[in-house]
Amino acid sequence: MRLLSSLRSRIFLTAAVVAVASIGVSVWMVNILVTEQAERELQRGLEEAATLVEEYRALSVAQLAQQVRLVADLPRFKAAVEVRHGPTLVPVAEDYRRQIGSTLLVVTSRDGELLAAEGLLADARVAVARWPAVRAALGGRATTFFWPLEGGVLQVVTVPIWIGPSAPDILGTLSAGIALDSVFAERIKRLTDSEIAFCLDGRVKASTLDAAHTPRLEAVLTGAALAHLALADQDFVGLRRELAATAGELGPPPTASATAAPVALVLRSRTERLRFLGTLHRALGGTALVVLLAAILLSYYVARTITRPLAAITAGMREMAATGDLTRQLALPGQALLDEDARLLAATFNAMTASIARFQREAAQRERLSSLGRLSTVVAHEIRNPLMIIKTALHALRRRDLPPERTAAAVADIDEEVGRLNGLVNEVLDFARPIRFELAPASLHAICRAAETATAAGDGGVPCHVTLDPAADEIVTDAERLRQALINLLTNARQAAAEVSGGREPGRVDIDARAAEGHLVRLTIRDPGPGIAAEDLPRIFEPYFTTKRTGTGIGLAIARNIVEGLGGRITVRSRPGDGTEVVVDLPRTGPAAPPSPGPRA
Repeated sequence: MRLLSSLRSRIFLTAAVVAVASIGVSVWMVNILVTEQAERELQRGLEEAATLVEEYRALSVAQLAQQVRLVADLPRFKAAVEVRHGPTLVPVAEDYRRQIGSTLLVVTSRDGELLAAEGLLADARVAVARWPAVRAALGGRATTFFWPLEGGVLQVVTVPIWIGPSAPDILGTLSAGIALDSVFAERIKRLTDSEIAFCLDGRVKASTLDAAHTPRLEAVLTGAALAHLALADQDFVGLRRELAATAGELGPPPTASATAAPVALVLRSRTERLRFLGTLHRALGGTALVVLLAAILLSYYVARTITRPLAAITAGMREMAATGDLTRQLALPGQALLDEDARLLAATFNAMTASIARFQREAAQRERLSSLGRLSTVVAHEIRNPLMIIKTALHALRRRDLPPERTAAAVADIDEEVGRLNGLVNEVLDFARPIRFELAPASLHAICRAAETATAAGDGGVPCHVTLDPAADEIVTDAERLRQALINLLTNARQAAAEVSGGREPGRVDIDARAAEGHLVRLTIRDPGPGIAAEDLPRIFEPYFTTKRTGTGIGLAIARNIVEGLGGRITVRSRPGDGTEVVVDLPRTGPAAPPSPGPRA
């Protein structure tokens, strides 16, 4: 897979996958825990609401029982019951019913005769005498029971009416009821913040919900106590709680009640209660996305901090292989955040190239010394011709009858050949002996212009275009030695350009000086000449190697000695028919470790 072929891709993908997995698992676990906690809180709230419903209902019944006992002990009420006069008792009963806030108030005599029935339907009055609670009250015991009511359930409290608690004389019974209807349910809803429904015999008798939901409510009255149901566009959780008939000191009648105990159904909207989870999930998702993007960018940055130095090292090695320059130093980007291993690798590589550069200088020096033996043959050959000319001129000068013009010509020949021998000796000395450099701040622009001017004469009219970068002007170097090296290089370039002109307008030689990375300046000399054959290119810096009939083959060797002595490097790129490009890289601040001083050549 090409995607995983690079180290940067593997590091980035690994870090990104780890970030995605960790953030995804964290968000998933948080969502699960928060949802479970919210569900538990919803269940706990339902149980608390059901307990409040039962307690509120029991408290209301207990208060009603106390009020009923107080009414039953009033002398005025007892007197009305004793005389059994309905027209007298009914207004009194109605007055007390309103005062205690009871839904109904039923009074019977000691014989079970119905004396007053305020709030009781006519068809239910005939059953009062058969109420087990009435019989229990005539026996001296207060009881409570449930009675079906239109739109709700009635919880009735029945107490005896007596005279003398130590040896009671029971005059009759008093029954009052509290309605578990929609009004009572709304009151409890405000207290518990829940929907309430009172059910009896599997039917919903009263509810705070719309009547359209009654069939769904009745469907959950059987089965588990905790049920889920959908009402309209909301999901509800309902808890079923059976209401006990006992309340305080009241007890159930001795026989079966008029009806079974009702059921309170407490409901809370799960949709409404858990609505915050949607906001929480979106917030978590947004946060996870931001953190994920940050993690991906950070992993990409970390991957680049590791791989960029390796890429720079690889590029340096690739350029070294392409140019053959084994002394190239690496300049790594982002030193502040550079990986320690990459820094160590680069430092080791630079130390290796520095050792190679030192070895190359020493090898070059040894090569120069070892080549002196080979040079003797060349030097002898170069000296023989001038010496023969000088010898011939001296023989001519010995003649006493030599005309003056012949004498002047012989002297001129001797002078010319002596100059030629002197130049040859200087070239040999420049190559053979270490060069002493005198380093000082100089203008690279001025050096380039001086070299261009020195080579302008006798070049066959080859034009030279100089391009100078202002950022590459100041340099610490030996200006005279550098000018000499540039003269040798420019001379070769002009001669190559003139060689291909064929009598036409010769091509142009370009000199380009500009700043380069790594505190270097780069000089580039290009000519449109015939180029150099591939088999000759590796030998161009060898002493006395030349393809010209009149060349000595030592100019490029001297130029390389000067450039390398100044701490730089020189490379040549050329192909037959495409011209030649010579690149000279020089340090701005001079050589780091200049050669030991020796005699000035």
